[in-house]
Amino acid sequence: MRDYIEERVLEIAGYILENGATVRQAAKQFGVCKSTVHKDVTLRLQQIRPDIADSIQQVLQLNKAERHLRGGAATHRKYKGEAL
Repeated sequence: MRDYIEERVLEIAGYILENGATVRQAAKQFGVCKSTVHKDVTLRLQQIRPDIADSIQQVLQLNKAERHLRGGAATHRKYKGEAL
């Protein structure tokens, strides 16, 4: 794997762990697509740092469990007239 990819994977993983960020938030922060972030933190991170990969999976599972709540809150704000 190329050095810049490994560096990006570790930076993204650190960002997600530090902030509890979603894949979408991490993608926006690093200027890459959601697919890249997802592949980085699920496949590539497992090869580079398996110890961190388990922690990332916990954050991703939590975000997945909460996503319906975030979507409902966004819809509520939209129809209430507040900015998203």
